[in-house]
Amino acid sequence: MFLVVEGFNFPIGSEMNGSEGASSQPKAVKASAEGNDDSQSIAEAVKESRSSVVSVVKFEGGNMFEGSDPRPAGSGSGVVYEKQGGKAYVVTNHHVVEGASQLEVTLNDGSKIPAKLLGSDALLDLAVLEVDSEKVKHVIEIGKSSSLKPGQRAIAIGNPLGFLAGTVTAGVISAADRSMPVDVNKDGVVDWQSEVIQTDASINPGNSGGALINLDGELIGINSSKIAMENVEGIGFAIPVDIAIPVLKDLKEFGEVKRPYIGIVPVSLSEIPSQYYDTPLDLPEEVKEGIVVRQADPGSPAEEAGLQQYDVITMIDGEKVEKVSDLRKYLYNEKEVGSKIEVTYYRGGEKMSTTLTLIEQEE
Repeated sequence: MFLVVEGFNFPIGSEMNGSEGASSQPKAVKASAEGNDDSQSIAEAVKESRSSVVSVVKFEGGNMFEGSDPRPAGSGSGVVYEKQGGKAYVVTNHHVVEGASQLEVTLNDGSKIPAKLLGSDALLDLAVLEVDSEKVKHVIEIGKSSSLKPGQRAIAIGNPLGFLAGTVTAGVISAADRSMPVDVNKDGVVDWQSEVIQTDASINPGNSGGALINLDGELIGINSSKIAMENVEGIGFAIPVDIAIPVLKDLKEFGEVKRPYIGIVPVSLSEIPSQYYDTPLDLPEEVKEGIVVRQADPGSPAEEAGLQQYDVITMIDGEKVEKVSDLRKYLYNEKEVGSKIEVTYYRGGEKMSTTLTLIEQEE
């Protein structure tokens, strides 16, 4: 049984136009290092970053030949993370912008500007928007998520319920490196184990895509989801900024994430009925985990390296791979297009190995 994780894209209410006044230009404030009173430290951190958090409104439909206009279909949050050459760039969640025919960003001062979707990635639930930078005055400072520790202060900023602009909630880092199952195509099979920051700072509908910051006012995560189960409180998740930044660069430059491709249709051995372990897999008794090659795609690196149907992959570059999500996580996080990998596998009861060169995965 998998935990029920809910990402938020909140329908727009009639009161969604609320906004907060713009604050002064951000400056480097090291409140956490100065040992200030906790509430004062939070206030200083929020002052430095709140103005870079925006509302993202999604519109759907609209047909110029039928005389119909796009209709508001949902809203979430976003963070201005870069400003360059007359343009500003906003990070938000994939699920906030999915299916949009038009997008609009509302700045902290209430200004509304059209936004262009540059790219979106369902696997990590990230998207990049481009807007004209003329009215954009504040860009958030980028922090680091790799050094986070449980118990450290965490502050969430977003626009819950579509109209409570600039709402601030504070808590702690509950876990710095939690893994959560992700089923991208909703077929009941886990496609990915997403590395997330767990926090008890309140994350509510409309907070998706907003900022999770530290006491220095630096961005450490992109708020994404929460556990949506009865009797469960204070369990929210954010995408770590260290993982997000390389993805944002690809989305901005290419409109998609450049991921390496091995060229197989995989299935976890744990999902195969045990009666097939002898025939056709012919596995030794000690092999209980791995990835079965259901198919090696024609012309793929896997086929060219000699992998065949019913081969059972157990290691990549000497690292154990127990299920499909392990393979994807290793390839996407540790390898690049053009990298060589060593694949250890079983065929006909014998342990074998081969080397292949990864190519770019096509959508």
